[in-house]
Amino acid sequence: MKDYKLDTLCVQAGWSPKTGESRIPPVCQSTTFFYGDSQAMADCFDLKSDGYFYSRLANPTVAAFENRVAALDGGLCAIGCASGMSAVTLAALTIAGSGDNILCSQSVYGGTFNLFGTTLPKLGIECRFFDPDDSAGHIESLIDEKTKFVIAETIANPSMVVLDFGKLSAICKKHELVFMVDNTLTTPVLCRPKEFGADIVLYSTSKYMEGHAAALGGMIVDLGTFNFKNNPRYPAFNVPDESYHGLVYADLAVPFGTKCRAQMIRDMGAIMSPMNAYLSFLGCDTLALRMERHCENANKVAAFLNGHPKVEWVKHPSLADNKYHDIAKKYLPKGCGGMLSFGIKGNIDKCRAFMEALELITQETHVADVRSCVLHPASTTHRQLSEHELEMAGVPANLVRLSVGIENAEDIIADLERALERV
Repeated sequence: MKDYKLDTLCVQAGWSPKTGESRIPPVCQSTTFFYGDSQAMADCFDLKSDGYFYSRLANPTVAAFENRVAALDGGLCAIGCASGMSAVTLAALTIAGSGDNILCSQSVYGGTFNLFGTTLPKLGIECRFFDPDDSAGHIESLIDEKTKFVIAETIANPSMVVLDFGKLSAICKKHELVFMVDNTLTTPVLCRPKEFGADIVLYSTSKYMEGHAAALGGMIVDLGTFNFKNNPRYPAFNVPDESYHGLVYADLAVPFGTKCRAQMIRDMGAIMSPMNAYLSFLGCDTLALRMERHCENANKVAAFLNGHPKVEWVKHPSLADNKYHDIAKKYLPKGCGGMLSFGIKGNIDKCRAFMEALELITQETHVADVRSCVLHPASTTHRQLSEHELEMAGVPANLVRLSVGIENAEDIIADLERALERV
C-alpha cells in the first residue's frame, strides 16, 4: 500500500477487493483449488507464478492476514503459522540444521527456552544462551563459523527485559549473522524491529495482534534486509535445492521467505488455518487503538503496585526507576505494552492466595488480549525449567505476570487492591 501511517495500515492493509467482491477477506475454507490449465498449476508448483493449489502451503484468507502483517512491519513477505511456537520453530529450521548453533537471549518465553535448550539439540542444533545485559564482547565470544542467527524478544516474557537493539544489531552486522526478533508483546504499533536492524520478525498472533484470545496463530516476517548471497555461513541458500528443481534461494528476491514456505511449510504443514486467519485479520483492525489503551492502563497499574506495601518489586519500563526505562524511551517511545511482572512479598502460597482472590482479573495461560489476566509462570508456563534455568530466565518463585487489559483502569486497580488485602 501507499506510505500510510501504522494505524491506517492496521485497518486497510492486506486486502484490496475488486468490484463486487467482499469488503473483508472471505473465509476460504477449502483444502484445494481448481485449475483447468495444467501448465498454470505446474507454474505454481515451480514458484514461477502466484496462486494457490493446496492450503497446506498457502490459502487466500491466510494470505490476506500475511499481507497485512508484512505491511505493518515493512517486510517483503509474511508466513502465517499454526501458532507462535510453530513460527519460532519453522524460522529456526529454515536457517539452522544439524551441526549448527544459534545464540538466544536467556530471558525469552519458557516455551522458546525449552525449544532451543532441549528440543533442537536433539536435532543436532546447539543453543548458546546469553544474558541480554552481557557486554557485546561476551556475546561475540559465543559466535563461531557455525553460528546461524541471534534471537531475542523486544520485551521478554515475563522478565520484562527490554531489548538493546543497537548492541545485538551491531554484533550481527559485524559477523554477517541473521538477527531474529520476537516482537509479540509490542507489535509493530509500538516497535518496528526493521528500523533497529532486525532481519526476521516473529509473532504469536494469538496475543495483541488478534486481541481476543479467539484464534491461535503465529507469523514470520521476512524484512528483506539480510544478504544471503555468497555468505559462507549459509550454504543452504547458495546451492541448488534438489527437492525444488535446483532452486537457489539466494538468487531470489525473497530468499528466506521462499525457503521457509517451499521447505518448512511444505514438509511440516504448520500453516495457520483459514478461520483463525480470518478472525485475526478482523481483530487486527483495532490493534492501534487497543495498544494505546493497554499502555495507558499498564502505566497506571504499575504505578499503583509500585507503591503497595505487600508488593516487593514491579517490573514495567514505564516506571522511572526501572532498569530499562531509558532504553525503552529509545526503542519504545509510544509505550511499553500492557504486560508487567511483580513480586508478592512472601512465597508461592502468597501468590496463590492473591490470584484466587481476584474477581475481575482471571487466571489464564494467556497474555495480551483485551481482558486482564494473571499467571504464576514458575509453576505453569515455565514449569519445565530447573531452578537454575528459572533464575537465568528472570523468573523468581514470587513472580506474578499481569496482562493489563482494556477495561477501566480504576476497576482493574480496585480488583488488585482487594486481592492484595487477602494476602
